[in-house]
Amino acid sequence: MEVILLERVGKLGQMGEVVRVKDGFARNFLLPQGKALRATKDNRSKFEGMKVQLEARNLEMKTEAEGIAGKLNGKSFVVLRQASETGQLFGSVSARDIATILVDGGFTVARNQVALHAPIKMIGMHTVPVALHPEVEVTITINVARNADEADRQARGEDVTQRRDETEEEAAAAEAAAFFEKPEEAPDQGNGEDAKTD
Repeated sequence: MEVILLERVGKLGQMGEVVRVKDGFARNFLLPQGKALRATKDNRSKFEGMKVQLEARNLEMKTEAEGIAGKLNGKSFVVLRQASETGQLFGSVSARDIATILVDGGFTVARNQVALHAPIKMIGMHTVPVALHPEVEVTITINVARNADEADRQARGEDVTQRRDETEEEAAAAEAAAFFEKPEEAPDQGNGEDAKTD
């Protein structure tokens, strides 16, 4: 299906371009979201009449998005979640969670603007892109931790999960050393007993 784009759509085209898209994409996303019109003769003439208004609205939205971007770009947000000793979350951090945190932080961001392709399932520092406008994108850092102390340590650059792994490895090495010491003692006792019976 051919459509006229009413705004810039990433990987598709600029405002005013006539592009060919799959029917389902047009019917389920572009047309209901008001991002495009079917490319009929009537809609082409309608678009020419709306073009000035659309460009003004786009410029206004872009200016607003740039204002938010100036304050939001590079910011870090802490998310506290329960996790296993290895750092695997009991649940996940989704785009909806991140949007809620941003709104609580005083930024006007919708869930669909958070470009998180898969939910976060591990503790650590995660870089997340946020598309405030089709032409304005910023990145934020999400610091997922088990508690505030751990979040501070991660922010300083410590790898909390690696530290736990090293501790576990040391404990396993100590266990293995203790285990291997016992079999060495057993043959000595056996030789002593054999010597007594002779």
